Parts: sequence; C-alpha cells; structure tokens
Amino acid sequence: MAERVSLSPSACLRRVRALEEANLIEAYAAVLNARAAGLAGVAFVLITLDQQGRLALDRFEAAVGNHREIQECYLLAGAADYMVRIVYADAEDFERVHTAILTQLPGVVRVQSTLVLRTVKKSTALPV
Repeated sequence: MAERVSLSPSACLRRVRALEEANLIEAYAAVLNARAAGLAGVAFVLITLDQQGRLALDRFEAAVGNHREIQECYLLAGAADYMVRIVYADAEDFERVHTAILTQLPGVVRVQSTLVLRTVKKSTALPV
C-alpha cells in the first residue's frame, strides 16, 4: 500500500493506525464472491412489523442476527419498517428463505421481495 500511495512503509503504517484510532477504519474483511460460493441470487426485501415499539424492534433485530442468509438489515422511515438484503442459491432456496426465515421473524406481518437481475455497481468505498 505504501508504494501505491508513494509513502515510506513506516509513514503509511502511521497513517493507517491514525485512521484506525479515529474509527474511520472499522474493520478488515475479505470480500467473497457470492456466485462462486453457490449463492447466485440476491433479493432486497421490505418487511413490515405488527408493532413499532422498542421491544418489538429489538426482538426482530436480534432474530435477524441469527440468519446468515440475511446479509444486511436497515431500519427504515416510510411505509415498511425494515429492508434486508438476502442471498440465496436458486428459486427453491429463495422459497425456503422466504417461508422458513423471513415470514417467521418476530412480528412480521408483510414481506415484499424484489429480486436482483444483475448488479450494476457494488462498492465498499466511501466518497471521502
């Protein structure tokens, strides 16, 4: 990395450490290829709960953490309460995730799925 940004290794390391200490670097991770892992499908799912009280939200959010198929979960302001991004292998697997996981999460009264046809842009970089 130091060579790429034209710094000495020690200067580069000092800057990386400063970014870590400032919490600008949150974590390090390998980005896996979902298709190569047999998970070619991606869906964004809007979820509506029967209640929006703190206890209901906490129960839902705790349950979401128990399912690896749910890659991301966002609390929303709007018609739906949450949006999740899920990955799945094929149509049969999507049905399993939908019926055995998503609709069984605590408080769920509505699930509306949008299937991704093709990823046009995906980034982990921030515009800084």
